[in-house]
Amino acid sequence: MGLPKSEHPVARRQSGAARSSRVFKHGSTLSIRRNCQKGRLVLRPDAVPEATRHLCEMVALDEGAERTWLENDIADLAARFAELMHAPYLRLRLDVINTNACRKFHIDAIFAQLICTYRGTGTQYGISTDGEDPKRIFTVATGSPMVMRGTQWPQKPPLGLLHRSPTIAGTGETRLVLVFDPIFDIEEEKE
Repeated sequence: MGLPKSEHPVARRQSGAARSSRVFKHGSTLSIRRNCQKGRLVLRPDAVPEATRHLCEMVALDEGAERTWLENDIADLAARFAELMHAPYLRLRLDVINTNACRKFHIDAIFAQLICTYRGTGTQYGISTDGEDPKRIFTVATGSPMVMRGTQWPQKPPLGLLHRSPTIAGTGETRLVLVFDPIFDIEEEKE
């Protein structure tokens, strides 16, 4: 019979352009081959471990200590973020990036977001009080998660924390980035 659509652990999958690249971490066997569709999953937090295992299998990530650590860390961040946000669902995105994606400072049109860069330069951020780019720019350490609010967060105090992806085009750098967004109403997400 199965679960009702709104109760299914993987409620929706969005796909985009195909990618084909490899990521290597410190000369180890941690490699990710992106020969599948780039996707975003909306799922219950308790379904993240299974979805992460499936994503690792889809990209032929070798089994081993690095993969186990990655799967466990993503599952742990999902559980903690969902609890913090009181979110029954999360949108999960795990991307290999080697372009200048999101290179302009901005605030996302969401409630909140968790970003963790597992490989490459971390997300950059700064405070803007005048709507311009921040005068001081900070970089989140690789492997450290960052939680920030978006424009749908209650506006008191006003938002001023902007973020962007670092400029990496032409450098040969490749980033592995995890993003979680809280989803409070799965029916609204389907629209």
